[in-house]
Amino acid sequence: MMRRTLTALAFALAAFSCSGARSEGLDTSKIPDDLRSDYQLFTTKCSKCHSLARPLSSNITDDDQWVMYVNRMRRQPGSGISYDDQAHILRFLKWYAADLRRIQEEKRSGGAPSASASASASASAPAPASAPASPPSPPPAPPSPPAVDAQDGGP
Repeated sequence: MMRRTLTALAFALAAFSCSGARSEGLDTSKIPDDLRSDYQLFTTKCSKCHSLARPLSSNITDDDQWVMYVNRMRRQPGSGISYDDQAHILRFLKWYAADLRRIQEEKRSGGAPSASASASASASAPAPASAPASPPSPPPAPPSPPAVDAQDGGP
């Protein structure tokens, strides 16, 4: 009886994971069709060494940072990531970072996409307008007088 229950549970989990609707919190239905194969390669190669949540929850929004990250992963022994794989994985991650920047911008602007977010998906989001302005910094202190050498009385 216990074995049958475990088998049924295993099949249910397999069916859920193969449905393609969600993958570790990522709604795969939102991935553009031309990036689906890149995403599939990402899931295959990157999940060999760590969960997909690791890169996807890293909040990396800078394309150059993704290049360094994936290049480091490619060099790991046993990763199986070729230079060609790296290019496809980066294409997906750069789209993901641009989408993350868009979402962050929408949150900052109260839910409405701003002109800057729609004008350029690759630009970093500006600081929120509601952030409190920092008080002006005090003027710098005047320079201290030069030290006097005790032996000759001069600096």
